[in-house]
Amino acid sequence: MNVAHELAPARAQLEKLARPLGFVPTMGALHAGHLRLVEAAAEACRSVVVSLFVNPMQFGPQEDFERYPRNLDADRAKLSTVGVDLVFAPDVAEIYPTGFSTRVEVSGPSRGLETDFRPHFFSGVATVVAKLLIAAMPDLATFGEKDYQQLLVVRRLVHDLGLPVEIFGAPIVREADGLAMSSRNAYLSQTERAIAGKLNVILKEAIAHVRRGASLSSSEESAIDALREAGFSDVDYVAIRDAETLAHMETLLRPARILAAVRVAGTRLIDNMAIELHSH
Repeated sequence: MNVAHELAPARAQLEKLARPLGFVPTMGALHAGHLRLVEAAAEACRSVVVSLFVNPMQFGPQEDFERYPRNLDADRAKLSTVGVDLVFAPDVAEIYPTGFSTRVEVSGPSRGLETDFRPHFFSGVATVVAKLLIAAMPDLATFGEKDYQQLLVVRRLVHDLGLPVEIFGAPIVREADGLAMSSRNAYLSQTERAIAGKLNVILKEAIAHVRRGASLSSSEESAIDALREAGFSDVDYVAIRDAETLAHMETLLRPARILAAVRVAGTRLIDNMAIELHSH
Protein backbone atom coordinates (compact mmCIF):
# COMPACT_ATOMS: atom_id res chain seq x y z
CA MET A 1 0.00 0.00 0.00
CA ASN A 2 1.59 3.24 -1.16
CA VAL A 3 1.18 6.55 0.66
CA ALA A 4 1.47 9.94 -1.08
CA HIS A 5 1.43 13.32 0.68
CA GLU A 6 1.51 15.53 -2.41
CA LEU A 7 -0.73 15.79 -5.48
CA ALA A 8 1.96 15.21 -8.14
CA PRO A 9 3.26 11.90 -6.72
CA ALA A 10 -0.33 10.81 -6.00
CA ARG A 11 -1.29 11.42 -9.65
CA ALA A 12 1.78 9.50 -10.83
CA GLN A 13 0.76 6.53 -8.66
CA LEU A 14 -2.88 6.75 -9.78
CA GLU A 15 -1.90 6.50 -13.44
CA LYS A 16 -0.38 3.07 -12.75
CA LEU A 17 -3.47 1.64 -11.06
CA ALA A 18 -5.88 -0.70 -12.82
CA ARG A 19 -9.30 0.63 -13.79
CA PRO A 20 -12.03 0.93 -12.74
CA LEU A 21 -10.70 3.02 -9.85
CA GLY A 22 -12.67 3.51 -6.65
CA PHE A 23 -12.14 6.50 -4.34
CA VAL A 24 -13.09 6.97 -0.69
CA PRO A 25 -12.55 10.49 0.69
CA THR A 26 -12.26 10.57 4.51
CA MET A 27 -11.09 12.83 7.31
CA GLY A 28 -9.21 9.93 8.92
CA ALA A 29 -9.95 8.68 12.46
CA LEU A 30 -11.20 5.61 10.63
CA HIS A 31 -13.74 3.16 12.08
CA ALA A 32 -15.68 0.17 10.77
CA GLY A 33 -18.06 2.48 8.88
CA HIS A 34 -15.19 3.88 6.82
CA LEU A 35 -13.82 0.40 6.16
CA ARG A 36 -17.23 -0.61 4.84
CA LEU A 37 -17.01 2.28 2.33
CA VAL A 38 -13.62 0.97 1.22
CA GLU A 39 -14.98 -2.57 0.88
CA ALA A 40 -17.90 -1.26 -1.20
CA ALA A 41 -15.45 0.51 -3.52
CA ALA A 42 -13.27 -2.63 -3.71
CA GLU A 43 -16.28 -4.79 -4.62
CA ALA A 44 -17.03 -2.58 -7.63
CA CYS A 45 -13.51 -1.60 -8.70
CA ARG A 46 -10.09 -3.14 -9.41
CA SER A 47 -8.15 -0.46 -7.50
CA VAL A 48 -9.00 1.75 -4.53
CA VAL A 49 -7.53 5.04 -3.32
CA VAL A 50 -8.42 6.55 0.07
CA SER A 51 -7.75 10.15 1.08
CA LEU A 52 -7.12 11.18 4.69
CA PHE A 53 -7.57 14.93 5.09
CA VAL A 54 -9.14 16.93 7.91
CA ASN A 55 -10.59 19.73 5.81
CA PRO A 56 -10.40 23.10 7.61
CA MET A 57 -12.80 24.70 5.11
CA GLN A 58 -15.77 22.72 6.46
CA PHE A 59 -15.25 23.65 10.12
CA GLY A 60 -16.67 26.83 11.63
CA PRO A 61 -14.72 29.06 14.05
CA GLN A 62 -16.22 27.45 17.18
CA GLU A 63 -16.02 23.87 15.93
CA ASP A 64 -13.64 21.01 16.67
CA PHE A 65 -11.03 21.34 13.89
CA GLU A 66 -8.10 21.44 16.32
CA ARG A 67 -9.25 18.52 18.44
CA TYR A 68 -10.65 16.38 15.62
CA PRO A 69 -8.91 12.98 16.07
CA ARG A 70 -5.90 12.39 13.81
CA ASN A 71 -3.85 9.18 13.80
CA LEU A 72 -2.22 8.41 10.46
CA ASP A 73 -0.43 5.27 11.67
CA ALA A 74 -3.63 3.72 13.04
CA ASP A 75 -5.53 4.67 9.88
CA ARG A 76 -2.86 3.11 7.65
CA ALA A 77 -2.91 -0.09 9.70
CA LYS A 78 -6.70 -0.36 9.28
CA LEU A 79 -6.56 0.37 5.55
CA SER A 80 -3.87 -2.29 5.03
CA THR A 81 -6.48 -4.92 6.03
CA VAL A 82 -9.03 -3.99 3.33
CA GLY A 83 -7.00 -3.93 0.12
CA VAL A 84 -6.26 -0.24 -0.48
CA ASP A 85 -3.77 0.51 -3.29
CA LEU A 86 -2.97 4.14 -2.46
CA VAL A 87 -3.45 6.42 0.53
CA PHE A 88 -3.40 10.16 -0.18
CA ALA A 89 -2.66 12.06 3.04
CA PRO A 90 -1.92 15.70 2.15
CA ASP A 91 -1.32 18.57 4.53
CA VAL A 92 -3.45 21.72 4.41
CA ALA A 93 -0.93 23.69 2.30
CA GLU A 94 -1.00 20.97 -0.38
CA ILE A 95 -4.77 21.26 -0.82
CA TYR A 96 -5.06 25.01 -0.14
CA PRO A 97 -1.77 26.61 -1.25
CA THR A 98 -1.03 30.26 -0.49
CA GLY A 99 -3.48 32.51 -2.30
CA PHE A 100 -6.14 29.79 -2.73
CA SER A 101 -9.28 31.77 -3.64
CA THR A 102 -11.88 29.34 -5.02
CA ARG A 103 -15.03 28.11 -3.33
CA VAL A 104 -17.61 25.73 -4.79
CA GLU A 105 -21.22 26.51 -3.79
CA VAL A 106 -23.98 23.95 -4.35
CA SER A 107 -27.49 25.16 -3.50
CA GLY A 108 -30.49 22.82 -4.02
CA PRO A 109 -30.08 19.98 -1.51
CA SER A 110 -27.65 22.00 0.65
CA ARG A 111 -30.39 24.44 1.72
CA GLY A 112 -31.69 24.15 5.29
CA LEU A 113 -31.01 21.42 7.89
CA GLU A 114 -27.20 21.38 8.35
CA THR A 115 -26.84 24.76 6.63
CA ASP A 116 -29.08 26.39 9.26
CA PHE A 117 -26.50 25.49 11.91
CA ARG A 118 -23.26 25.19 9.92
CA PRO A 119 -23.63 27.68 7.02
CA HIS A 120 -20.02 27.20 5.89
CA PHE A 121 -20.15 23.40 5.86
CA PHE A 122 -21.34 22.35 2.40
CA SER A 123 -19.26 24.93 0.56
CA GLY A 124 -16.21 23.53 2.38
CA VAL A 125 -17.22 19.96 1.52
CA ALA A 126 -18.04 20.76 -2.13
CA THR A 127 -14.74 22.59 -2.62
CA VAL A 128 -12.55 19.81 -1.25
CA VAL A 129 -14.57 17.01 -2.88
CA ALA A 130 -14.38 18.75 -6.27
CA LYS A 131 -10.63 19.18 -5.85
CA LEU A 132 -10.08 15.56 -4.78
CA LEU A 133 -12.29 14.11 -7.54
CA ILE A 134 -10.46 16.17 -10.18
CA ALA A 135 -7.12 15.03 -8.70
CA ALA A 136 -8.01 11.33 -8.53
CA MET A 137 -10.40 11.11 -11.50
CA PRO A 138 -11.94 7.89 -10.14
CA ASP A 139 -14.67 5.90 -11.84
CA LEU A 140 -16.62 5.53 -8.59
CA ALA A 141 -16.54 7.34 -5.23
CA THR A 142 -18.24 6.05 -2.09
CA PHE A 143 -19.84 8.23 0.56
CA GLY A 144 -21.69 7.12 3.67
CA GLU A 145 -25.44 7.61 4.02
CA LYS A 146 -24.89 8.79 7.62
CA ASP A 147 -24.07 12.18 6.09
CA TYR A 148 -27.18 11.96 3.94
CA GLN A 149 -27.51 15.63 3.04
CA GLN A 150 -23.81 15.67 2.14
CA LEU A 151 -24.34 12.65 -0.14
CA LEU A 152 -27.09 14.51 -2.04
CA VAL A 153 -24.91 17.64 -2.27
CA VAL A 154 -22.03 15.61 -3.73
CA ARG A 155 -24.37 13.92 -6.24
CA ARG A 156 -25.64 17.36 -7.31
CA LEU A 157 -22.09 18.70 -7.60
CA VAL A 158 -20.94 15.79 -9.78
CA HIS A 159 -24.06 15.97 -11.96
CA ASP A 160 -23.89 19.75 -12.42
CA LEU A 161 -20.15 19.83 -13.21
CA GLY A 162 -20.43 16.82 -15.53
CA LEU A 163 -17.73 14.87 -13.69
CA PRO A 164 -17.57 11.28 -15.03
CA VAL A 165 -17.80 9.70 -11.58
CA GLU A 166 -20.48 7.42 -10.16
CA ILE A 167 -21.37 8.41 -6.58
CA PHE A 168 -22.29 5.40 -4.44
CA GLY A 169 -24.08 5.87 -1.11
CA ALA A 170 -23.17 3.12 1.37
CA PRO A 171 -25.61 2.20 4.16
CA ILE A 172 -24.95 3.43 7.71
CA VAL A 173 -22.85 1.12 9.87
CA ARG A 174 -24.15 1.00 13.44
CA GLU A 175 -22.91 -0.04 16.88
CA ALA A 176 -24.65 -2.92 18.70
CA ASP A 177 -27.22 -0.52 20.24
CA GLY A 178 -27.89 1.15 16.87
CA LEU A 179 -25.77 4.30 17.31
CA ALA A 180 -24.43 5.35 13.92
CA MET A 181 -20.65 4.95 13.83
CA SER A 182 -18.84 8.30 13.84
CA SER A 183 -15.33 9.50 14.59
CA ARG A 184 -16.90 11.98 17.02
CA ASN A 185 -18.30 9.12 19.16
CA ALA A 186 -14.79 8.99 20.65
CA TYR A 187 -15.57 12.26 22.47
CA LEU A 188 -18.43 10.71 24.48
CA SER A 189 -18.09 9.79 28.15
CA GLN A 190 -19.73 6.55 29.32
CA THR A 191 -22.86 8.44 30.48
CA GLU A 192 -23.04 10.49 27.29
CA ARG A 193 -22.58 7.35 25.18
CA ALA A 194 -25.61 5.76 26.86
CA ILE A 195 -27.72 8.82 25.97
CA ALA A 196 -26.38 8.85 22.39
CA GLY A 197 -27.59 5.29 21.90
CA LYS A 198 -31.20 6.47 22.26
CA LEU A 199 -31.10 8.65 19.13
CA ASN A 200 -31.74 5.83 16.66
CA VAL A 201 -34.47 4.36 18.89
CA ILE A 202 -36.35 7.67 18.99
CA LEU A 203 -36.08 8.08 15.21
CA LYS A 204 -37.56 4.59 14.75
CA GLU A 205 -40.42 5.59 17.07
CA ALA A 206 -41.05 8.69 14.94
CA ILE A 207 -41.23 6.52 11.81
CA ALA A 208 -43.73 4.28 13.63
CA HIS A 209 -45.84 7.37 14.47
CA VAL A 210 -45.94 8.30 10.77
CA ARG A 211 -46.86 4.74 9.87
CA ARG A 212 -49.81 4.88 12.29
CA GLY A 213 -51.12 7.94 10.49
CA ALA A 214 -49.69 10.77 12.60
CA SER A 215 -48.84 13.94 10.69
CA LEU A 216 -45.22 14.47 9.71
CA SER A 217 -44.97 17.66 11.77
CA SER A 218 -46.41 16.08 14.94
CA SER A 219 -44.06 13.10 14.52
CA GLU A 220 -41.10 15.51 14.27
CA GLU A 221 -42.25 17.41 17.36
CA SER A 222 -42.81 14.28 19.45
CA ALA A 223 -39.30 13.06 18.50
CA ILE A 224 -37.78 16.39 19.59
CA ASP A 225 -39.61 16.14 22.94
CA ALA A 226 -38.46 12.53 23.40
CA LEU A 227 -34.84 13.46 22.64
CA ARG A 228 -34.88 16.23 25.24
CA GLU A 229 -36.41 13.88 27.81
CA ALA A 230 -33.75 11.27 27.00
CA GLY A 231 -31.02 13.70 28.08
CA PHE A 232 -29.81 15.25 24.83
CA SER A 233 -28.57 18.73 25.69
CA ASP A 234 -29.75 20.25 22.43
CA VAL A 235 -31.74 19.24 19.36
CA ASP A 236 -30.76 21.17 16.22
CA TYR A 237 -33.45 19.53 14.12
CA VAL A 238 -35.58 16.48 13.46
CA ALA A 239 -37.00 16.69 9.95
CA ILE A 240 -38.89 14.39 7.61
CA ARG A 241 -38.01 15.28 4.03
CA ASP A 242 -38.26 14.04 0.46
CA ALA A 243 -35.55 11.37 0.15
CA GLU A 244 -34.35 12.59 -3.26
CA THR A 245 -34.41 16.37 -2.86
CA LEU A 246 -34.81 17.05 0.90
CA ALA A 247 -37.78 19.24 0.01
CA HIS A 248 -40.45 19.75 2.70
CA MET A 249 -43.33 17.27 2.62
CA GLU A 250 -46.80 17.56 4.10
CA THR A 251 -47.78 13.93 3.56
CA LEU A 252 -45.96 10.70 2.79
CA LEU A 253 -46.61 10.43 -0.94
CA ARG A 254 -42.97 9.83 -1.93
CA PRO A 255 -40.03 7.98 -0.31
CA ALA A 256 -38.88 10.07 2.63
CA ARG A 257 -35.99 10.36 5.07
CA ILE A 258 -36.05 11.37 8.71
CA LEU A 259 -32.90 13.34 9.57
CA ALA A 260 -31.71 14.56 12.96
CA ALA A 261 -28.85 16.52 14.49
CA VAL A 262 -28.48 16.56 18.27
CA ARG A 263 -25.94 17.39 20.94
CA VAL A 264 -24.84 15.31 23.90
CA ALA A 265 -22.92 17.69 26.16
CA GLY A 266 -20.37 19.20 23.72
CA THR A 267 -20.59 16.54 21.01
CA ARG A 268 -22.80 16.96 17.94
CA LEU A 269 -24.22 13.77 16.41
CA ILE A 270 -26.28 13.23 13.26
CA ASP A 271 -28.36 10.31 12.05
CA ASN A 272 -31.04 9.54 9.48
CA MET A 273 -33.26 6.70 8.35
CA ALA A 274 -35.30 5.86 5.28
CA ILE A 275 -39.09 5.98 5.48
CA GLU A 276 -40.26 3.66 2.74
CA LEU A 277 -43.73 3.96 1.28
CA HIS A 278 -46.13 1.20 2.27
CA SER A 279 -46.37 -1.40 -0.49
CA HIS A 280 -49.94 -2.24 -1.37
